[in-house]
Amino acid sequence: MRLLIAERDPALGVFLRRSFEDEHYSVDLAADGDEAESLALQRSYDTAILDLEIPREDGLSLLRSVRTRHEQLPILILTGQSRPEERAQALDLGADDLLLKPFAFSELSARVRALLRRGRGADALLRVEDLELDRLKHLARRGGRHLELTPKEFGLLDYLMRHAGERVTRAEILEHVWNLRKDTMTNRVDVYINYLRKKIDAPFEHKLIRTVRGAGYQLDGRARSAGGAA
Repeated sequence: MRLLIAERDPALGVFLRRSFEDEHYSVDLAADGDEAESLALQRSYDTAILDLEIPREDGLSLLRSVRTRHEQLPILILTGQSRPEERAQALDLGADDLLLKPFAFSELSARVRALLRRGRGADALLRVEDLELDRLKHLARRGGRHLELTPKEFGLLDYLMRHAGERVTRAEILEHVWNLRKDTMTNRVDVYINYLRKKIDAPFEHKLIRTVRGAGYQLDGRARSAGGAA
């Protein structure tokens, strides 16, 4: 799951990014409204968390802009505003939920999960052959066996499963899983593919991860959502 977080407080922003990454989310963090709007235009997200007091662009204007571009995107507003009419305006402009500062991260995380269940339930549970990935509970199984995955392993497997049957390049994986430029020189994709192979392929006769020479990798099989649709 990929989150967009727009937060004016640098310390809080870093805390939220690290906390959600610990829960296996991929997170893009924006420090102002211009950056948040640019990210929302370039990338697809499962949820957006927007600070109503974000600098450079009025928070309500940012909310309106993101909602216009992404009609189905769950949006949660963070705000220190005490005036009920301003909070009501945010909800009227398309926010799905609102949380007052200060808050407990456990509550924020629970609210995000609730929004994801409400808005993206159809693809919350992915299946490829006998491999399952619960994107909300952050659980992975193959053949009924629980797989212990690190956050980045989980993110990589999530990306491969959502593109099951397709060839994905190392550059695409770097951009979508690690948020790195496509031209970044690193072997981390190959390293983490090997980590995944040891956990989801090595114990089983049928191997799912295939190397596509000169291109990248492919997860064999067809992805199915919880409802069984391809």
